Amino acid sequence: MAELVIVDRDGKEHPVEGRLGVSVMETLREVDFGVAAICGGMCSCATCHVYVDEAWVERLPPRQGDEQELLQELGSFRPATSRLSCQVPFTEALAGLKVAVAPDE
Repeated sequence: MAELVIVDRDGKEHPVEGRLGVSVMETLREVDFGVAAICGGMCSCATCHVYVDEAWVERLPPRQGDEQELLQELGSFRPATSRLSCQVPFTEALAGLKVAVAPDE
């Protein structure tokens, strides 16, 4: 397994073992840092919203239609590093990825 660094809503970093071959959301749900992921990864709710550390943004696959639309619905306060963790597959190339859990909205 490869490490995933999660920053909780209090700003504390937690290195955890990410599960290769599944979305970042799956790991976030398992470690229970407040990511609801209500839709179960179907990209229809935005309750798995995270901020990707800027050093990693360019390494991720680009946002696709549904994800882009849901993030736009969050409003103008959404940083450019916002992603829905259900749309980020965790691979060996992303070992060390750092994401911050977005505030509960």
